[in-house]
Amino acid sequence: GRTTHHSGYAVSQRIRKRIEEVFGWAKTSGGMRKTRHRGKDRVGWMFTLTATAYNLVRLPKLLATA
Repeated sequence: GRTTHHSGYAVSQRIRKRIEEVFGWAKTSGGMRKTRHRGKDRVGWMFTLTATAYNLVRLPKLLATA
């Protein structure tokens, strides 16, 4: 109760939802649920590629609101 009644907690939860949407998209549509590569470098590269694809998917919506 002490944490959840602060106004900053509500802001944090809204921001957290936005961040979790990215990871959810990466797992469902981006193919990151089960990696096809071994090693930090290759998995990191795949994550960067997936994040770039997510940004390209979001781009039309972001441009429409601007």
